[in-house]
Amino acid sequence: MLCEINYWNNLKLVMASSTENINNAFFEGVYKHVWKGLIPNGLTEAEVDFIQDIGNIKQGGRVLDIMCGYGRHSIELARRDHPVTAVDNLKDYIKEIESTAKEEDLAIEAILSDVLEVELSGIYDAAICMGNSFAFFNKEESISLLKKITSHLKPTGVLVINSWMIAEIAIRHFREKEWYRVNDYKYLLDYKFLFHPNRIESEQTVIAKDGSIEVIKGVDFVFTLDELEVMFKEAGLATKEIYSTPRKKKFTMGDGRIYIVAEKLLNK
Repeated sequence: MLCEINYWNNLKLVMASSTENINNAFFEGVYKHVWKGLIPNGLTEAEVDFIQDIGNIKQGGRVLDIMCGYGRHSIELARRDHPVTAVDNLKDYIKEIESTAKEEDLAIEAILSDVLEVELSGIYDAAICMGNSFAFFNKEESISLLKKITSHLKPTGVLVINSWMIAEIAIRHFREKEWYRVNDYKYLLDYKFLFHPNRIESEQTVIAKDGSIEVIKGVDFVFTLDELEVMFKEAGLATKEIYSTPRKKKFTMGDGRIYIVAEKLLNK
């Protein structure tokens, strides 16, 4: 009984309200620290190399970073002399980016906003949506976001989406339960694969070193590559390449993540 009482005393449930996207609250608690521990050393630099190359971004080329998180791509791109507009709905992350940009005198415009509602004014050489964030939205929301991005890309500008929740990956690798140790945290995952629409609903439990417990609920919407292609076309984009690594390994069935490169159509 004592263990049960301690469990409930230490438990914190992190959820969005019923009127908004449940994923809006995903990074509000301790997970914003856990996420940093999940990023391997060197990955950000390799991904930025890839973004510069695949987007043919010249020095001074502008980049839009949608759902930028704590800004690992935005900051690295700005360090390489690319002005960046970074958008995220988490105040702590935006403040962190602004602090780093000020300290290093980096050309980053950090915007605190829901990406579906953000007002943009610039035209960009490339846009990026990394770290599986694109999976946070249903079909209608995704198309709306894609149209907004396309309207702010220069002709033949590119969008890079990094994901591990497309159907060709998620179905093959789906497991109902997993657990990890991330730095001082234990990270337990329970998944359900549901249909109409295809999605994976998750309950993720993070246990800190001090015994505090946080339970986070989230939803990842799962689209096939063909479905994404149709959504891209509606938004004025077309798939250019698909890779499984930032070193340009071509994506094949069995790979655990994907980098989708879509290009703005000339007539849009």
